[in-house]
Amino acid sequence: MTLYAAALQYCASDDASATLAHIEPLIAKAAQTAQLICLPEAASFLAASRAQLEDRAEWEDNSISQKKLAALARQHGVWLLAGSLFLRRRHDHKLVNRGVLFAPDGQIIASYDKIHMFDANVGDGQRYCESDSFAAGATPVIADLGDLKLGMTICYDLRFPHLYRQLAHDGAHILAVPAAFTAVSGGAHWHVLLRARAIETGCYVIAPAQCGTHSDGRQTYGHAMIISPWGEILAEAESGDGVITTTIDVSKITDARRAIPSLNSSAEFGDTKLYRR
Repeated sequence: MTLYAAALQYCASDDASATLAHIEPLIAKAAQTAQLICLPEAASFLAASRAQLEDRAEWEDNSISQKKLAALARQHGVWLLAGSLFLRRRHDHKLVNRGVLFAPDGQIIASYDKIHMFDANVGDGQRYCESDSFAAGATPVIADLGDLKLGMTICYDLRFPHLYRQLAHDGAHILAVPAAFTAVSGGAHWHVLLRARAIETGCYVIAPAQCGTHSDGRQTYGHAMIISPWGEILAEAESGDGVITTTIDVSKITDARRAIPSLNSSAEFGDTKLYRR
């Protein structure tokens, strides 16, 4: 059982329409070979300020970004993961950092609200306090891609290995880690954390990434990657816009988990779930 997958790398602007126009040819390029195309965190825009974020966040039930990406998934007949969109919930008007998966017919089949908020000081002169703007999610999400299962996570989640272990225990074959990692923390931690999550779970890891300097002055690391269940880097983007692809082969997952059967042990937590499902 195989699936052809792609991860995109680009620099989102602070305007959703402009960003979507910019990435449309990248999606078309990926769709020439890939059945699953993954976009990074902040897939359609990265605001220049908190005030602009509040102004430009889209309603979850009336999102220009969702409509456009649904149309692109349908046009190309692919699974399309918007790594995250900044959406406003209708019931309480709070913002969420939400990953959205579109089926080849354009329908939304899964969504995931980022659980772990990026409240950190990495030493790059920027203040990061995601919890000031977003409501955190609480529930892990696994999406069905036919015979394969995709565990949905976002960026800072990467630093919490128990989430990935739970996703693998619950049946995930692929772990998506769409990100807008800072240049400082990315240079120190990005490669090692992604490889560790793959090795610990015996899953493929697909990590589309933001890169470059954004409207708020932050610099993101790039280096979009796809990692094998054995921890090998199968594909890595260079600087600037990029599309990387690889084949997801279920037999490689089976082989890795037979060789290192660490998922068979639940001694750390017993049968207790760390997150609500």
